[in-house]
Amino acid sequence: MSDSPFSGRIALVTGGSRGIGRACVERLARGGADVAINYRSNDAAAAEAVEAVKQLGRRAIAVRADVSQADAVTTMIATVERDLGPIDLLVNNAGVFDYAPHTEMTLDVWQRTLNINLTGLFLVTWGVKDGMIARNFGRIVNMASISALQPRPLSIAYSASKAGVVGFTRSIASAFAAHNIRVNAVAPGLIETEILEGVSQQAIDKIVDATPMKRIGQPDEVAALVQFLLSDESSFMTGQTLVTCGGRVMVP
Repeated sequence: MSDSPFSGRIALVTGGSRGIGRACVERLARGGADVAINYRSNDAAAAEAVEAVKQLGRRAIAVRADVSQADAVTTMIATVERDLGPIDLLVNNAGVFDYAPHTEMTLDVWQRTLNINLTGLFLVTWGVKDGMIARNFGRIVNMASISALQPRPLSIAYSASKAGVVGFTRSIASAFAAHNIRVNAVAPGLIETEILEGVSQQAIDKIVDATPMKRIGQPDEVAALVQFLLSDESSFMTGQTLVTCGGRVMVP
């Protein structure tokens, strides 16, 4: 892969201040892109991410917005286009995670999870797609999960939302292909991010034991796949979901 596969490109990473999103931000910047970092609440983490990009010699801005709110998304995209330029590369990474038995599952949890993980992804994609179509270029990567591919009795809303991400990815990949817009997804297993704060050590140990590679993943391992899917190295791929989970789920 070229040292600067994204030279001259503008990228937007939602949920880009921490974890997998932050790793994607830095990968894109190292690849030559200027990066807009969306975040919801952590001003300090967003500022750190911006500074990391600037240290790599690229332009960066942080844009605070709740991706589940249509007006906020419209304002966010307008800000990115004003300050950096038209968005060429989109990483839909913003998301929330639920972990509870069905007896504790509520309508509020269901709606919040679907609104952020699926409706938010739709809103951001719809906010950039017309510009990508007009320029006849776009690359989109959506963050799914292995929860979309196997039963998750303790993460019902999350699993449903991520299954929706896979279906959405396939459908828009087909719809946008004629406009030189490629759309793919990544489905990680358990990754060492802040999400683990809500998971017991016993549950983590059980997952590691069920993983052939006997470990959890690192954010940069996911970001490497995102970089591949956004680059010309994957020029004949669209509508695909790449699984990275240490062998915990194996698909054809």
